[in-house]
Amino acid sequence: METLQEKPATMPRIGDEAPAFTAMTTQGEIHFPHDYSGKWVILFSHPADFTPVCTSEFMTFASMESRFNKANCMLVGLSVDGLYSHIAWLRTIKDKIEFKGMKNVEVKFPLIEDITMKVAQKYGMIQSGESETQAVRAVFFIDPKGIIRTIIYYPLSLGRNFDELYRVLIALQTSDAFSVATPADWNPGDDVIISPAGSCGMAQDRMEGREEGLECKDWFFCTKKLDKAMVLNTILKS
Repeated sequence: METLQEKPATMPRIGDEAPAFTAMTTQGEIHFPHDYSGKWVILFSHPADFTPVCTSEFMTFASMESRFNKANCMLVGLSVDGLYSHIAWLRTIKDKIEFKGMKNVEVKFPLIEDITMKVAQKYGMIQSGESETQAVRAVFFIDPKGIIRTIIYYPLSLGRNFDELYRVLIALQTSDAFSVATPADWNPGDDVIISPAGSCGMAQDRMEGREEGLECKDWFFCTKKLDKAMVLNTILKS
């Protein structure tokens, strides 16, 4: 019979419903993703409390939390440590740690206790090539309907780029709101990509400039302007 550690890591895919669970956190019990219906969620895991890379990440996320909240996004962390360890670590961060000018940082978003690794297993966060007992740095973007929209995985040694995580959130919401795609390195204010022509007639119209507002390099590669203020006013909550 397979033990928990021997069980192969499973992983939900983009487009799947986020696996449901109930768990105790530093902010009380949560029922996930039910409690977050109507909001975006970033669910992210870290290997262990009281480790320097994780400490730098939690300070950064906590310092940016209001930015994510304004984009209708809640943060939920996870590690396989216990609740009392979580509480002690977060208090240490607030009382003692300074990083890149950040100090007295209070982590207010929930941090899941997962000592049984049940949640980590549901989300494929335990990667045997990295560790049998620690979750890798996984990031799941879950939309207001509880659907997984993006998955990013980092090894234990690599800290995350939080500006990129914020950019991904805004890009996903922009795609939904305006029915467009976002090209490489896109940020609000940059041109967006329109879906390729679905017929020969549409392709010809685009190449002959009959579709107003489009700039087409070829029949399949067309962009248009999307005003930065329009994007941010649509997405961000005051």
